[in-house]
Amino acid sequence: MSESPTRHRWLAILGVGEEGVEGLSAGARTVLSRADWVIGGERHLALLRALIPGQRTPWPSPLRDAAELIRPRRGQSVVVLASGDPFDYGVGSQLASAFPADEMLCIPAPSAFSLACARLGWTRQEIKTLSLCGRPISSLVRALQPGQRIIALSADATTPAAVAGCLREHGFGRSRLHVLECMGGPRERILEGRANDFAGEDVQPLNVVAIEVQADPGARIIPLACGLDDALFEHDGQITKREIRALTLSALAPRAGELLWDVGCGSGSVSIEWLMRHDANRAIAIDANGERVRQAARNALSLGTPNLLAVEGAAPEVFGDLPAPDAIFLGGGARAPSLIEASWRALRPGGRIVANAVVLETEGALLAAQREFGGRLCRLSVERLDSVGRYHAFRPAMTVTQWCAQKK
Repeated sequence: MSESPTRHRWLAILGVGEEGVEGLSAGARTVLSRADWVIGGERHLALLRALIPGQRTPWPSPLRDAAELIRPRRGQSVVVLASGDPFDYGVGSQLASAFPADEMLCIPAPSAFSLACARLGWTRQEIKTLSLCGRPISSLVRALQPGQRIIALSADATTPAAVAGCLREHGFGRSRLHVLECMGGPRERILEGRANDFAGEDVQPLNVVAIEVQADPGARIIPLACGLDDALFEHDGQITKREIRALTLSALAPRAGELLWDVGCGSGSVSIEWLMRHDANRAIAIDANGERVRQAARNALSLGTPNLLAVEGAAPEVFGDLPAPDAIFLGGGARAPSLIEASWRALRPGGRIVANAVVLETEGALLAAQREFGGRLCRLSVERLDSVGRYHAFRPAMTVTQWCAQKK
């Protein structure tokens, strides 16, 4: 193992708590006192005003412009002020994507998650953490499992009431909420109550919401397995049914951080379940029917995967504007050889393609694709119990032919 060369660490990121100067270590105080330029939120700049010797600048809006504001000062002594642990849902990851890690020095303070666990006596590794800053409240939905403990960063004073409303809407009104305000500072306070009774009045803007999830009878609990009940999706009949969907997800073989194209997405059920497999997964749902695109987007919000990108357009014409996928599902229109060929070309090396057929014309296209690109073909059949007069019998659904191949 070789030792990497050390660069000048000109960019310091200091984690700041509500206690301000008193919470800084001796090393952090020294770094701050020697800074040529300090950038941070108005609150942090005010808390540390006594230690800032030179120029100070508030964060730009939007925050993503911060790196470009910092870049011209490369080599100077620059200090960035951030809340708590800058690499825990903080600005640290944004700066790390713009500057080499060996040019940065990070001195974190305890994160809001760590402080909340300390106040509540919760074990950090056993809780689900998420941020609702700049994200829809529906991001919470998938985490609502009975007995789960959740800590969420709030966007502002309205977030706790919105969280309580989401819990009530999905049948988790009995869940216990803890709203922890201004932790570590003189205004620290904890508000507690059931979601059913929580009005969210007189809440400080700086807060986190901790949830002890309890389900009401009939709560809308999203299972962790593939093949969600079709009734969970809004659809017009164009949906990959749950049993076939489970097998389709198995064939697509999701891996963390990968991108799926769901072509002819219909309700978006396949791409939504792809996103559920890992928080880092990405998916683009594509359909020429605008109402189905909007339907897929609504389903994504309802089921807690708001990061689904829904694109209206005809395939393969829209492919050129999209990032290269790691996997493609052809749920509609696979009978066109040109679509299969364009999809195959778009795949990254090592990527997987899965296509389902229920009509002979599409089945013929999949047979031709298997001969040209390899892979495997299989037939999937499902029979469901149904009534026949006063009796019962299994009624077969339409058989599905599935082609699955991996690009070398």
